[in-house]
Amino acid sequence: MDLILCHTTADFDALGAAVGVARLLPGAKIVLTGGSHPAVRDFLALHRDEYPLIERRAVHPEQIRSLVVVDTQKRDRLGKAAEWLDLPQLEAICVYDHHVDVATDIPATQTRIASVGAATTLVVEELQQQNISLNSIEATVMALGIHVDTGSLTFAQATARDAIALSWLMEQGANLRVIRDYIDPGLSPELQELLTTALANLQTEIISGYNIAWVLLETSGYVMGLSSLASQLMEITESDALILAAQHSLDDERLTIIGRSRIPGTNLNQVFQEFGGGGHSQAASISLRGVDAKQTLTAILNRLKKQTPTPPIARDLMSSPVRTIRPETTIGEAQRILLRYGHSGLCVADSEGQLVGIVSRRDLDIALHHGFSHAPVKGYMKTNLKTITPTTTLPEIESLMVTYDIGRLPVLDSNELVGIVTRTDVLREIHQEETSREQTTRDSILPNYRQGAYQLLRDRLAPQLWELLIKAATHAEQRGWHLYLVGGAVRDLLLTYFRHDKYGSDKSSFQDNSALLTDLDLVVDGPVANNGNGAGVQLARELQQIYPNARLEVHGAFQTAALLWHKDPVFDSLWVDIATARTEFYPYPAANPEVEASSIRQDLYRRDFTINALAIRLTSPRAGELLDFFGGFLDLQAKQIRVLHANSFIEDPTRIYRAVRFAVRLDFTIEPETESYIRYCIASGIYNRLQGNKTPALSARLKGELKYILEAPYWQRALKLLSDLGALKCIHPTLELDRELWRQLRLLERCLQQKLDWQQNLHHWLLRLEAIVAYLSPEYRAQVATHLQLSEDSIKRLGALSEVQTKIEQLLPSYQQPSQIVQLLRCYDIPTLILIAIRTNQRVRRLIWQYFNFWRMVEPPLNGNDLKALGYKPGPIYRVILDDLLAATLDGAIERNANPEERRQWAIAFVQNRYPQ
Repeated sequence: MDLILCHTTADFDALGAAVGVARLLPGAKIVLTGGSHPAVRDFLALHRDEYPLIERRAVHPEQIRSLVVVDTQKRDRLGKAAEWLDLPQLEAICVYDHHVDVATDIPATQTRIASVGAATTLVVEELQQQNISLNSIEATVMALGIHVDTGSLTFAQATARDAIALSWLMEQGANLRVIRDYIDPGLSPELQELLTTALANLQTEIISGYNIAWVLLETSGYVMGLSSLASQLMEITESDALILAAQHSLDDERLTIIGRSRIPGTNLNQVFQEFGGGGHSQAASISLRGVDAKQTLTAILNRLKKQTPTPPIARDLMSSPVRTIRPETTIGEAQRILLRYGHSGLCVADSEGQLVGIVSRRDLDIALHHGFSHAPVKGYMKTNLKTITPTTTLPEIESLMVTYDIGRLPVLDSNELVGIVTRTDVLREIHQEETSREQTTRDSILPNYRQGAYQLLRDRLAPQLWELLIKAATHAEQRGWHLYLVGGAVRDLLLTYFRHDKYGSDKSSFQDNSALLTDLDLVVDGPVANNGNGAGVQLARELQQIYPNARLEVHGAFQTAALLWHKDPVFDSLWVDIATARTEFYPYPAANPEVEASSIRQDLYRRDFTINALAIRLTSPRAGELLDFFGGFLDLQAKQIRVLHANSFIEDPTRIYRAVRFAVRLDFTIEPETESYIRYCIASGIYNRLQGNKTPALSARLKGELKYILEAPYWQRALKLLSDLGALKCIHPTLELDRELWRQLRLLERCLQQKLDWQQNLHHWLLRLEAIVAYLSPEYRAQVATHLQLSEDSIKRLGALSEVQTKIEQLLPSYQQPSQIVQLLRCYDIPTLILIAIRTNQRVRRLIWQYFNFWRMVEPPLNGNDLKALGYKPGPIYRVILDDLLAATLDGAIERNANPEERRQWAIAFVQNRYPQ
C-alpha cells in the first residue's frame, strides 16, 4: 500500500499536492492525518468522493509499502501517522515541500523541495514532465492550493513557476467558480465599515430557488475597491447574485453600480449594457451621474430577475432506479456490490421497499478493517436521513450536502424511493454549467452549446427524421420518461458544424445542407415493465403503430429494440435503435458484459470514448440540452480520442481497435493517457483471452472491428497505428507488421486493383485479413481464423495454404506450356492463388499473374452444343474433348489473331481428327 500523508489541519496546498501525487502514483491513497482548515472541510463535504481519501484508522500499518509526505518536513505535523515513518518494511519515503529554510527530521529517501509559492507547484511540474492529464475536479483542488498559498500570485513568495503551474491547471479544466468560492480576499478598514452598513441594509429575494440580493449605500465620495466589497458581501450572505449600488453625495451625485452573479444562464454584461455599462457575464459595473439611484437599481434588478432560469431539480439530476440492499445484507456482500457498480454508498430498504438507512463506502471500509465482513449492514448504516423530493432545486441540494456533509440524498415521492442524487451528480451539473459558460465566452463556434444543440439538431436533420424524433419524444413524455439521442449521431452532428471543409460542410452552407442519417441511437430513461420489457421496447412498439412500414426487432436480454426501413420512399434504408438506459458490468476481464437497467448517466458511462458519450435530451423539461458528463465536446474540439476510464480496454480489448479506427477516420489523435492505458492493456497479456473459445462474443467484436478497418479507405494508416501500439498482438501474440508483411499487403492491393473479381465475389477486407493471418506460422493460421469466426472456406483455405503453396512452388516452374499451368492452377479458388502469389518468389508470382490476366480467360472455340451438332453423344467425353481443345488453344496450336470462323473450323478439324466417331 502506498500512502500520501497530509499534515494535521491540512490546507488547500497540502490537499492539492496530495491529489496530484495520487496521479503520479496510481493506486496510492491519501490520508488526512488530523483535522483540516474550515474551508478545506467544507470543500471536502462536497468533493470527498472524487479523491482517493481513506481514514487513518482504516490503514493496516503492516501493509504500507511507501510514504509520500506533502507540504511539511516535520514529523510532529503528521500526528500519530508519524509512527509509520519508522516502519521497517518501507521501501521509500518521499517529501514534497516549498519551505526551504526548515530543518527536516523525516528520514526521506527522495525529496522535492524548492523555493516556490506552493508545494502543489512542484507536483504540477512532475505531472507535466510525465505528460499526465487531469480531470476538472483534480485540477480545481490543485489550483486552489496554489491560489491560497500565493494569494492568487500576489504574495511575496509567489514565483513564475507558480504562475506557469496555474496556467496549466486552467488548461486541464480547473473550475474558476469553485476556486472563487473558496478564496477569501481581505478588505480595507473603510470597506469593512461599508460591509457592516451593507449587511444591515441588504435586501434579498428568492427567484427560482436562487438568492438575489441588493443594497444601496450612501458614501461621501468615491470609494476604491467596491468590487472587492461586492464579492465579500456576496460570499458572506451566500447570495447567488448581488447588485451593489453606491451613491457618492459629494461627487455630483455619482452613482456606481456593481453586479455579481453565479446563476447559470444570466449575463450581467447584457443587463448593464442597456444602461451604458458592461463587463462580463458574471461580473459587470456602471458609473452614472444625474440619475435616480433607486429607479436605476430597480430597473437593473428587474432585468436580472427576468434572466434568472429555473434551476435543475432533483428529478433532472437523480439516478433511477435505485439499487438497494436489505438490512440483513452482510458487510462483505455490500462491499462487493459497491465494487460491481462503482457506487460510493447504498440505500438500505426493508422488505416492503421502504427506505430505512444508507451505508457509505467509508462505513464499510471501517467495518471491514475491524474484521466484521459477515456482520449485517444494519449495524453500520445511518438511519437519521436527510431526504429530498423530485422538485428540490440544485441550490437546495448543494446546501444540504455541504451543511450536513452528506454524499448522497435519497429522492422520495409520497414516501416511495424513486431516485438518488449523489455528490457526483451535483458536481457534474455544476461543472457542466461552468464549462458551458466558459465555452460560450472563449469560442463562438456553437454559442451556448448545451442549449444550442437542439437548434443544431433541427437544422441538420432531414425534416422526416426530425418529425420522427418529435413523435418519439412526445410518446416518451406522455409516459413520464426521458428520451435522448445518443452516440455517433450526436458526435457527427457536432463535427459537421465546426470541422474543416474537407470533413464536412462549412458554416456558410450549413443551413442548406440537412442530413438524412442512416441510423439513429435513442435511449429511454424509464422503468422496466412487469413483463420484462424495458421502456425502449415499449416505445418502439408504439412507434411501429405510427410507422407500419418499419420492421420491429426486439432483443429482450438487452432491453433494446430496433425499427428498420428498407428502400422506403420516405426513410430509404433507416435503422433506429431504441434502448432502455442500462449499465454494464464485466465479471472478469474480456468477458461478455452483464447488462442491467440504469440511468442515462450510467448508460453513457458504459460507452467507449468521451466523443461517443454525448447525448441530446429530446423531452421536456430542458429539451435540447446537450448531456456531456465526460468532456466529449471539448475532446471533439481538441480532435482527440479519450477513453472514459482506465479499465475500459481491460474490460473490452477490442476498444483498442475502435480507438484506432476513430482516430484515423476522424483525423484525431489518441490522448496520451488513453494511449498509456492501451499499452498497459496489451502488456498485461489480456489479449490472450481472445485466442480461446471462452469469449466468442469478444472474438466476434474483434472481427467486426477488423472488418470496419480493413474495408475503409484509411485501412493502411489504421494498420500502421495498430502496429505502433503493439495492438496486432490481439490477433496473435507473434503478429507484427514488419517490412515483409507490409510488402505482401502492397502486392495484394496491386492484385485487387487489376479487377480480377469481375463477378464481385471477393471481399477485399476479408482478403486483407486472410493475408495478415497467413503471415503467421502455419500451425496458427486455422486456429486464429477459427477464433475470429471466419467462414469455413477461409478456415480451410488458411489451414491448407502451406501445403498448397509448397505444391505450386515445386510444380509450376517445371511446366513449359500454358495448358499445364492452367490445369494446375484452376484446381484452386482465386483467394488461395492470390495469397500464394503475394507470398511466393517472383517467378511463380509472375506465372500466377499471367494466369489471372490472360490464360484464365481463354475458352475453347467450341462448346457442348457444338459437339452435339457434330454428332458426339453427350457424356464424360465432352469434358475430355473440351479440355484437350482448350490446351491446344492455350499452347498456340491455332493462331491467336485468326478470325472467329477460322478458329472454329480449325477446332472442328482438331476434334474430328483426334476423336473420330
